[in-house]
Amino acid sequence: MSEPDLLHPASRSRPEPALPRPRGRSGWSTTAVFLLGLAVLIVSMGLAVRIGVSGVGFGEIGRSLGVRLGLPVQPLPRLLDSLIWELRFPRVLLAALVGAVLAVCGAALQGVTRNALADPYLLGVSNGASAGAVTVVVLGFGAGALGVTGGALVGALLSFGLMLLLLRRSGMHPVRIVLTGVLVGQLFAAITSLILMASADADTTRAITYWLLGSMASARWDAVLICGIAWVIGMVVIWLCATALDGFSFGSDTAASLGVNVRTTRLVLLVATALLTSVAVASVGAIGFVGLIVPHGVRFLVGPTHRVLLPVTAVAGAVFLVWTDALARIAFAPREVPVGVFTALVGVPLFLLVLRRRGEL
Repeated sequence: MSEPDLLHPASRSRPEPALPRPRGRSGWSTTAVFLLGLAVLIVSMGLAVRIGVSGVGFGEIGRSLGVRLGLPVQPLPRLLDSLIWELRFPRVLLAALVGAVLAVCGAALQGVTRNALADPYLLGVSNGASAGAVTVVVLGFGAGALGVTGGALVGALLSFGLMLLLLRRSGMHPVRIVLTGVLVGQLFAAITSLILMASADADTTRAITYWLLGSMASARWDAVLICGIAWVIGMVVIWLCATALDGFSFGSDTAASLGVNVRTTRLVLLVATALLTSVAVASVGAIGFVGLIVPHGVRFLVGPTHRVLLPVTAVAGAVFLVWTDALARIAFAPREVPVGVFTALVGVPLFLLVLRRRGEL
């Protein structure tokens, strides 16, 4: 049965049998893995707040947090309190949120495209965000109204809109999505390079290059709030499509024959992942490999069922980026390395290991 046939009213009137469940672990084992991951995340975030050029203790972290909660604790000196509350806390929280967002988007895209190499950057969103930021910084377009973050968000949405426009006639076939995403990504990468080569001076080019590699250094509470709201909305949308993602694992035709509206569900998932990725990229720059390797690692632990895979992947992605960001801060202290460098250094061998275990290398 072809996809156009499935959009015919007659096909939608058929009864919708239950989807077959992909094989995977369930019950107490998956619950234990999720709770263990959540505990690891909380401990990791507490340790990451301590890490930095100026070390702070758990007692000082607790006092800073206790003051905000209205507890009867001795306030910290203003400078130390500002370091913990205004710099360390938002940085660690933003790293956890961005890691969760990128990992969940990777899992959703790998499911909807049935492509093991799919990740948020498949859609060219990161390159679109980079082009938008460069346009604001170098050319000054929309600098007063949008700022760098707003420009990145507009660029990401434009790249995704172009991809949808190119797919309008050919449909949402997984292979076409992959090829169109690569095409759009390369187009916006070329635009970024052209703007930098034609208009930017050496200092601006250096700053833009640093941002393109991803950094949490500019993390603030407003970015945490925006990313947190986007994460909640996007996670709910993707979670509601979890059963359909299980259906996609058997192929589009099989999923459609089981009652999944393939075209609409695929479009909803692509829009949700593109918006989530654009918010993440606009907040911290382009960070690769999180959405590529984390879902593969989690599938080895809990199996492919998406109602289990998605929340565990979110926790694992958060832990992964919290620790890679901490590593980026201390590896060459006092100099800070862009976190995207470490996600690539860690991600490449892990991804090679995943491919080898899958028998694809």
